[in-house]
Amino acid sequence: MSGPLLVRGGTLVDAAGPHRADVLVRDGRIAAVGADLGAAGGEVVDAGGAYVIPGAIDVHTHFALPVGAVTSADDFESGTLAAACGGTTCVVDFAGAGREPWEEALATWHARAQGRAVVDYGFHLTVTELPAEPGSAVRRFADFLARGVASVKLYMAYPDRLMVDDDTLGRALSASRATGVRVCVHAEDGATVESLVTAAIAEGRTGPDTVPSVRPPSVEAEAIRRVAGLARRAGAWLYVVHLSSREGLEAVRAARADGVDVHAETCPHYLHLEASHLANGDPDYVCAPPLRTDADRAALWQALGTGEVEVVSTDHCPFTVADRRRGTGGTGWVDFRQVPGGLSGVETRLSLVYQGVLAGDLSLPRWVDSTSGAPARLFGLDGVKGALRPGLDADLVVFDPGATRRLDASRLHSRCDHSPYAGRVVQGWPALTLVRGRVVAVGGEPADVPPGWGRFVPRSPLG
Repeated sequence: MSGPLLVRGGTLVDAAGPHRADVLVRDGRIAAVGADLGAAGGEVVDAGGAYVIPGAIDVHTHFALPVGAVTSADDFESGTLAAACGGTTCVVDFAGAGREPWEEALATWHARAQGRAVVDYGFHLTVTELPAEPGSAVRRFADFLARGVASVKLYMAYPDRLMVDDDTLGRALSASRATGVRVCVHAEDGATVESLVTAAIAEGRTGPDTVPSVRPPSVEAEAIRRVAGLARRAGAWLYVVHLSSREGLEAVRAARADGVDVHAETCPHYLHLEASHLANGDPDYVCAPPLRTDADRAALWQALGTGEVEVVSTDHCPFTVADRRRGTGGTGWVDFRQVPGGLSGVETRLSLVYQGVLAGDLSLPRWVDSTSGAPARLFGLDGVKGALRPGLDADLVVFDPGATRRLDASRLHSRCDHSPYAGRVVQGWPALTLVRGRVVAVGGEPADVPPGWGRFVPRSPLG
């Protein structure tokens, strides 16, 4: 857009609650927010009373992630296009597929995203080792910051390719405190999982329906307790990704009561789906942690409503039907260990969380904060994105609360050929999505925006 753009007549939602306001966009940034603004000859969009909210930020995606012989279905072009259609204007993807050097991982992910992304993006780095000498670990984290990467992820599971020991976790947390690089953890106790897996295979329980029993809530809770103890000793900030269970939530609460600065996200599939989807052995619902019970879903909704769970991200990592059945070895899976895990969600997240508003589980401000404001604050984007205030990037969504959409794969824009929410109809969907003032989606469909409009956003460290 060459001139200013005025979004007029909308119901702006922020921490103060819903209120009528106009938003003026100029040169890719928000120029003004207030009543009865003028466009000074620019384009005017009539929001017609619909909600006007900051563009959603998904801080947990896995685009073009290789897992053995298969790769997640969406690359940075299709994944960010789907994000735009669903009202997400920035993603933070995880760079690194295993134990490759971090410089190689970061270069690879930049190459995958550059010139292809439709929305803005950043990276976390997957860390599988750190120098034993504390000063060297601190210098490595400082190197991450110098490249605009302000967060890392360490896995407490998957010993074959990703899991780290407590010494590595401790060094990462100490380096985090020294540098302000955020530490995120995949919290499942890997040793216990492997023991349960071995027992299940010996008993002949090999189908996808076995996954919830070998990755029970207790392994999530135990991992959270363990890493929270390390964070307390280091005096460090900690973020638990994809919290899935009531037991894990209780471990987060206990850590906070013990003085740990711990934060948590959950995902739409833990809010809307349950383990019964796996009961018939369907591999298309395999993810880790696995789907849980209605009681777990209820606990997570309640905690999301109060802000105890601050963020909803997606862990978007879908695989096509064919790749699920090829398995990580490429010749067909023999047991659940070879089923690539992960579900789609980058396009449906904003609306699926809005269903909690309709059900009375969330206020409108909590809906917006969990999908935009909190991700920006927690991950060093709050000086750039995550709110509708002058000076920030003009990432905004006009969200029509009366629109409906059936969440079948044929109505969505992921390259994944199935949807975990197939047949479900949601109320509320984005009517317009802008990234830095440019329209990237209209009515939940792609606008005329070329791949490459999205740019890398360096993030700031913890203060």
